[in-house]
Amino acid sequence: MAGRLEGKVAFITGAARGQGRSHAIRFAEEGADIIGVDICSDIDHTGYPLATREDLDETVALVEKLDRRMIAGVGDVRDRDSLAAVLDNGMAELGRLDIVLANAGIMPTYGEHADEVRAWQDSVDVLLTGVMHTIELTYPRLLEQGEGGSIVITSSMAAAQPMARTLDGKTLGLFGYSAAKAAVINLMRNYASILAPYNIRVNAIQPTGVNTPMIQNQMIEERFATADEQDVLALVNALSIDAVEPVDISNAMLWLCSDEGRYMTGSAIRVDAGANLR
Repeated sequence: MAGRLEGKVAFITGAARGQGRSHAIRFAEEGADIIGVDICSDIDHTGYPLATREDLDETVALVEKLDRRMIAGVGDVRDRDSLAAVLDNGMAELGRLDIVLANAGIMPTYGEHADEVRAWQDSVDVLLTGVMHTIELTYPRLLEQGEGGSIVITSSMAAAQPMARTLDGKTLGLFGYSAAKAAVINLMRNYASILAPYNIRVNAIQPTGVNTPMIQNQMIEERFATADEQDVLALVNALSIDAVEPVDISNAMLWLCSDEGRYMTGSAIRVDAGANLR
């Protein structure tokens, strides 16, 4: 039986590991071919290691095990030219574009450099400007094809509620992360409005904590070992889990991008284990 995305091509940023890898695998399971991009290097002072080229190659291998194609390359969402090069190469190989997942992200929220202006700027550059670059590069391709399409942005529950409750919990990196994740909701709604006449749907997902290297790392462990108990309560799930799994976010994105979500646009969907209730 054909999958829900049979014959579709999805462009995924931050595809080397974590949520991006999960999206690539889950969409491939439903029949999509993948164009994947990742920076595959660290960004100074982020506070934890980012993905590597080996991680990206492993994602490709996992997709290919599902008998789907994945064209992957190194690119930085802050650098539109590098992003365009990967997209152009992927479309030359796969012939079309149907789905865009603006997933790439960093979280320079704690550690010795987290309260520097650089941490704020890196957050905004990757999480907000990087999303803008991704959509600006892709929606003209969808318009040219004339068959509609689906764009989904990864936001966060950090956009919906304060992530610091004390002065000790405040860092410019945390504020930059939260502000950028809130700003992409507004960006999403504007793109959804202007692209709706062309049947290009634009939505966002707001996850609670997701079990990926972004939160499973030494930086986060050290922070929560010494954090004020009020700051530890900043993002608590109502359901009895500490974090959702990447596939939970992938499944929500899959629904939005399939025919089942064909009338969804301009929406921010919480996959938050009830964090909004706390």
